[in-house]
Parts: sequence; structure tokens; C-alpha cells
Amino acid sequence: MFQVTRTPAARLLGAAALSVAALASVCAAHPAAAAGPGVADGDHLTVTVRDAGAGMDGTYELYCHPAGGDHPHAADACSVVDGDTRWGREVFAPVPEGSVCTMQYGGPATAHVTGTWAGRPVDATYDRRDGCEISRWDRMVPLLPDMGTGVRS
Repeated sequence: MFQVTRTPAARLLGAAALSVAALASVCAAHPAAAAGPGVADGDHLTVTVRDAGAGMDGTYELYCHPAGGDHPHAADACSVVDGDTRWGREVFAPVPEGSVCTMQYGGPATAHVTGTWAGRPVDATYDRRDGCEISRWDRMVPLLPDMGTGVRS
């Protein structure tokens, strides 16, 4: 009878292969990846914008994967949120407390975003009261309306 001895490298490769297989099965089974409009588990956001100006204020429904809803720029809005989504980082996180921000005022516009993104609940508010908040807002254009400041991060 033979005993197979696996080297540390072979054990590591075997563990990596099992991890990849497990991750693939989880991703394939995750309902948010295949869900679309009308499916409760899909990426769905409700965006309410106030005091942004004519043609920008209102409440919009956005579905992603595939893009849909009554948001005026659905596909681009989904792309910007997808592009800002990173493992271990909350895409809708507020400006961290203690941040040093420029004392500039970006206007009275506010936005409230609720729903589900990447299987997680979303309840985020946006305004333009200082440089950090303006930058945070502008990162989400066109999910949020472009206020024309040109401030990007």
C-alpha cells in the first residue's frame, strides 16, 4: 500500500482550488446576480432628490443587472455604483467623522438613497454642505444629478 504525501505547495493549491470552487458556487447561486426588475432580491435603489433644480428633483426607481426602472440614466447610474463597489468597503458610506473638509458650499440639493445593493440594505443621505460632501455626491453622478461643480475625487 502506498501513502501519498502532499507537499505544502500541493496542499496550498488544493485549498485554493476548493476556495475558488466554493466561491463560484456561491456567486452562481446568489439571487442578486441574476435578479432584475420586480425581483425582491435584485439590486434596487430608490433615489429621492430635492432642491437640485428643475428637471432634477423627484423620486426615481433604479434596478440593476439588468438596468431598468424610471431613473433617467439607469445604465450609467448602475455602472457608476458598480464601479465604486469594492469588497470590504461600503459604497454608500458617509464621510468619516473627523475628516478635514474644505469650507465650500455646493448648494441646497439633498438626496436620499434606499434599497438593496449587492445583497445589503442601503439607507444613505447626501448633501453638498462642504467639500467632502460635494466630492461624495459627485462620485455618485449620474446616480445623483450632476450639479455642474466639476468637483471629482
